Amino acid sequence: MNAPQPPATGRDAASIAAMHQADADAVHGDVTVDELDLAAELSGADASAIASADIAEYAMRLGDDALILSQRLGWWISRAPELEEDMALGNIALDLLGHARSLLHYAGTASGRTEDELAYWREEHEFRCAWLFQQPNGDFAHTIVRGLIAAIWMQELYTALARSTDASLAAIGAKSVKEVSYHRDHAVQWTLRLAGGTEESRRRLLVALTDVWPYTDELFRDDPLHDRLEGAAPRPSSLRAGFDEVWEAVLAEAEITEADFTNSKIGQSSGGGRQGNHSTHLGPLLAEMQVLARSHPGASW
Repeated sequence: MNAPQPPATGRDAASIAAMHQADADAVHGDVTVDELDLAAELSGADASAIASADIAEYAMRLGDDALILSQRLGWWISRAPELEEDMALGNIALDLLGHARSLLHYAGTASGRTEDELAYWREEHEFRCAWLFQQPNGDFAHTIVRGLIAAIWMQELYTALARSTDASLAAIGAKSVKEVSYHRDHAVQWTLRLAGGTEESRRRLLVALTDVWPYTDELFRDDPLHDRLEGAAPRPSSLRAGFDEVWEAVLAEAEITEADFTNSKIGQSSGGGRQGNHSTHLGPLLAEMQVLARSHPGASW
């Protein structure tokens, strides 16, 4: 038995496709997409610059921070409490992804790897992100507190990095700090909104502060790498004073003291992400992030 045939229309598939394209062009203009030179979008003073091994290690740390936080924030799209927040968190995630691409691209020049290879083909112990960025989204208050700590720190970091003696790091810092200023403002406004809202919103904010604050100290720890990068990268400890000034101002406006959320029995997390020792949360995140690239290696679209 022969399979049923479609009704005759007098037009083949090519002519139908051309007609639809013409209709689309009439409404939207040219909607065709050519292959983009993505390398041209990357921040950097010199696209041909090759990072030293130490610079590459440093850039990978910062790139991994931005990549993992971007992946976390992407989860909120279609789940945020307001449609506007779907867009806001999505845009912040895209900014961070751009930072990650620039930093991982530069890091990869030392070993001949692309930013995609570094993102999708490294194993968990090869990542260098701090524990703060690995933490689950929790409820919306947890995401806001994590974002507040991250954005204040990144504002200090990229401001200092813009003065780096390494031209590529300086260019990345100068571009990224402009975007991070919006991230910080977004997190500050939501912190004040939750603190001054209902009793429940304030309670949840204090719980989030208690849960997330212990991961802060790892961001400010110096190690031998920073000794070797004097002038090229700011010492993490040098960023603490500026961070604390902004952090304390936000808490004061929210009428929150550290005694409201700190617990001497908990202390600060030992971290270890810079050395590849991670929390139990990173592995599942990487499995989700990397599954498509690993299932279809070499695919493009």
